[in-house]
Amino acid sequence: MATISDIGVSAGINILSAFVFLVVFAVLRVQPWNDRVYFPKWYLKGLRTSPIESGTLVGKFVNLDFRSYLKFLNWMPEALRMPEPELIDHAGLDSAVYLRIYLLGLKIFVPIAVLAFSILVPVNWTNNTLEKTDLTFSDLDKLSISNIPLGSPRFWTHLVMAYAFTFWTCYVLKREYATVASMRLHFLASEHRRPDQFTVLVKNVPPDPDESVGELVEHFFLVNHPDHYLTQQVVYNANKFSSLVAEKRKCQNWLDYYQIKYSRNPSTKPTTKTGFLGICGERVDAIDHYTSEIARISGEISTEREKVVSNRDAIMPAAFVSFKTRWAAATCAQTQQSRNPTQWLTEWAPEPRDVYWDNLAIPYVSLAIRRLVIGVAFFFLTFFFMIPILFVQSLANIEGIEKAVPFLKPIIEMKVIKSVIQGFLPGLALKLFLIFLPSILMIMSKFEGFISLSTLERRSATRYYIFQFINVFLGSIITGTAFQQLDNFIHQSATEIPKTVGVSIPMKATFFITYIMVDGWAGVAGEILRLKPLVIYHLKNWFLVKTEKDREEAMDPGTIGFNTGEPQIQLYFLLGLVYAVVSPILLPFIILFFALAFVVYRHQIINVYNQEYESGAAFWPDVHGRIVGALVVSQLLLMGLMSTKEAAQSTPLLITLPVLTLWFHRFCKGRYEPAFVKYPLQTTFA
Repeated sequence: MATISDIGVSAGINILSAFVFLVVFAVLRVQPWNDRVYFPKWYLKGLRTSPIESGTLVGKFVNLDFRSYLKFLNWMPEALRMPEPELIDHAGLDSAVYLRIYLLGLKIFVPIAVLAFSILVPVNWTNNTLEKTDLTFSDLDKLSISNIPLGSPRFWTHLVMAYAFTFWTCYVLKREYATVASMRLHFLASEHRRPDQFTVLVKNVPPDPDESVGELVEHFFLVNHPDHYLTQQVVYNANKFSSLVAEKRKCQNWLDYYQIKYSRNPSTKPTTKTGFLGICGERVDAIDHYTSEIARISGEISTEREKVVSNRDAIMPAAFVSFKTRWAAATCAQTQQSRNPTQWLTEWAPEPRDVYWDNLAIPYVSLAIRRLVIGVAFFFLTFFFMIPILFVQSLANIEGIEKAVPFLKPIIEMKVIKSVIQGFLPGLALKLFLIFLPSILMIMSKFEGFISLSTLERRSATRYYIFQFINVFLGSIITGTAFQQLDNFIHQSATEIPKTVGVSIPMKATFFITYIMVDGWAGVAGEILRLKPLVIYHLKNWFLVKTEKDREEAMDPGTIGFNTGEPQIQLYFLLGLVYAVVSPILLPFIILFFALAFVVYRHQIINVYNQEYESGAAFWPDVHGRIVGALVVSQLLLMGLMSTKEAAQSTPLLITLPVLTLWFHRFCKGRYEPAFVKYPLQTTFA
């Protein structure tokens, strides 16, 4: 188990790592040759020019203004200076509301931390219960509820604090939900008119032997929406057509490069080889070669287009239907179109950037089977991930293993090695095990057949959070307790095991502290450094960039990554709410994460990330629901914990808390969620 010195070693390593990342970032960001890496958003908007194009020969590559190096933290106030309305215009509502999740964490946990350290920590510390037991513990555990003796009247303090923390959290959540809902409605009403605001996606069009899908759709909406129907576009399975277009675009880029090269040196015509990657095969005139390739592919595109249009099997039973007014589109999208509720299904069409075109070709009838398969696969993925969790917890609880396996003791007893292993390695190991998980979950979501990127990310985020809740949170507590109290489990009776688990849950705070420092401190500071995009950009710039289009694609600004970032934030909400009452020592580490992450990601959203789509903050009900769920989990765990502590008088009063919290969630769902799933007809006339 990690001691105070182990936590100190971990804090030192992670603070030093974060500081190094920030200093290196401050140096790299002011170098002219890195300008496209750290400010790509402004280049994509056409509002920034490369400093390499002007200045002296040396000044094109190295910043010679030494005063800029002394202001290495200036990016922080610059990131905070842009007001929220301007941020929405610059980056979109999704980005602005995403940042509010970090602010929400600060609004919830800063007052809770002040109250907890003023009241709960002294109540916990002024006992010596753990010293009288045979349990494995550290000095940090004396600050937790585990240090309160069985049946103590001091548990009334924890009960009152649980009510106070719950009411405060619900109050902040309600205010934030109301604010975000108002921001969304205002954004939708004041936004410039876009085609998707007048368009709905119609799915599961019933087959008709006498009419094509396009004719059937047009006939249906002319009959049912005669005054408002405008036009329709049938969905085709044109994935091969799309690949041909991409191939033509690639050839066009090469042609542009060789034409530019020839214009600079007309005396020598550029050549290329026709074999693999241009390194083997017959050498030919490059301009003639790519001109003929483009002509060949253009012919294939025309042939494939005619094939797709004429082939009935390539026509999907779905269509985009446009209306003359937003009111008509809203009415159609939010009403049932047919007596048969499984046919003529309508929903708002995603904006063009948000459409995941590959999934439009998936037959509607296969979606249920696909989602069943993925549900089973996700269950087994979650279950088998318990194996690496066991490994991580074995690193976190060396004392417990030493008791059960004494021969390992001489190897791991060196103080420095022990501190590094217990204070730093468990959090790092868990972080490494989770690296590839988001990509796997995104592939699973795509296989399910969702047709918009925003839905794919939200679905993947939900699964990622469930995965982290089961494996990272519950798995770490259960397996960690088993390793930590291994000797007690072996020698005590079965009736005593629940009591041991109840006492041990607060003790897992030390493991989560190490994880927060690795992921939330060093990890967030590493995000602003953008080491991977930096290396890839320069490699592409040296070896692959031929045209300005290549240079633009090499910048790779990236996105917020809602499917990975939001579940990670929710894990911190869960840890903060669960441990606020039982072990408040966790709260300062979480608060520091929210503060640092808010500044870092605000900077990235302003200068780096390029928005893939705009959903109008449609994800907020998910954010709210997961925080409420974390609040209920914290109440249930506290109830179970206090029942093992023989707090018979105070424990029954905790039953009211989850009931009130669920009622609060139902109220918010009815009051605010419609703004995120429906489009008010009142605003369609604006």
